[in-house]
Amino acid sequence: MVQLLQPPVSRDLRALFGPLFELAEHSQELTGTMAGTFFSDERRHGIPRFLFEGPKAEHDPIRLALFAGVHGDEPAGCAALVSLLCDLAQNPAKATGYDLVVYPVCNPTGFEDNTRANRAGLDLNREFWRGSAQPEVVILENELRTHRFDGIITLHADDTSEGLYGYAHGRVLNEALLKPALRASEQVLPRNRAGVIDGFEAEEGVIHRCFEGVLSAPREQRPQPFDLIFETPALAPHDLQVLACVAALETIFSEYRGFIAHAQYL
Repeated sequence: MVQLLQPPVSRDLRALFGPLFELAEHSQELTGTMAGTFFSDERRHGIPRFLFEGPKAEHDPIRLALFAGVHGDEPAGCAALVSLLCDLAQNPAKATGYDLVVYPVCNPTGFEDNTRANRAGLDLNREFWRGSAQPEVVILENELRTHRFDGIITLHADDTSEGLYGYAHGRVLNEALLKPALRASEQVLPRNRAGVIDGFEAEEGVIHRCFEGVLSAPREQRPQPFDLIFETPALAPHDLQVLACVAALETIFSEYRGFIAHAQYL
């Protein structure tokens, strides 16, 4: 069962990650590390990275990266990734065939301050692959280059949307994964079915274009991984956003596992 985490009152990262660190001490599948550290306001900050190794499958492990908290005032995605990992530690079979690399809080100073931007005042989700000197971006770009993930999923929350939606970046596989994820999460929260969402044309909650500078795979990576952004309505109850995110993630895992199994026989 998914462990629901309430929005942190203190904005203390230790409180958010406490359950994970306790589980990691006794789990062979879950380990916690740091993707990198940096200084801001004469304090050291870090971007936590959790690794979860699912049971082996007949295919090579599928290496997925899960990101949240790129905007510090969107805690539901952060809590959803912690809840997901807590659940997987108790039920590893749900991650069969996967090696998950999870970054629950990509903007630690923004998370502490409850702000969209980092402490330098910049929206990190407009800084990727633009030669940014922001340490959070440098750290995460290095992770993306080094690990060459098979898939990337980023969780966000939109305070201008009354329902769920997602970005599929125009690829057929992305849409094939996002649509079932929206159907599953729609059991928890309504979907945004407007024709224009976040300034982009949309159909049934699926958008194919995106802002420049968002967290994404390196453009030179071949083959390109699937790359999805899943958005919850930020003004919805925190616990429902968490449940919707987890439902979407588990559905994507199942759908992509089926895609890989089918591809072996082509």
